[in-house]
Amino acid sequence: MKKRNYNKIDKILEMPQEVCSNIPKITITGFDEMVIENFKGILEYEEFFVRINTHIGIININGFNLNLENMTNDDIKVTGKLESVEMERTVD
Repeated sequence: MKKRNYNKIDKILEMPQEVCSNIPKITITGFDEMVIENFKGILEYEEFFVRINTHIGIININGFNLNLENMTNDDIKVTGKLESVEMERTVD
């Protein structure tokens, strides 16, 4: 997939960078819910561990009773008792 640069027109139009590129956006609500936008795929899914691939790296989520909900082509919602989130950069 071709990466698009965040340019002056996008800034003038006040377009968020994650809308104009493949950069993931992570929204965490408390300790019970996380939404990841612009993800590529699910690498691993267990009740206590989820690995999600993005265009710039891997997101590791640890917790208890983890569930994947509201999956679309662009975003995914992880619910359960979130304990920690780690990110592995794969693109410089």
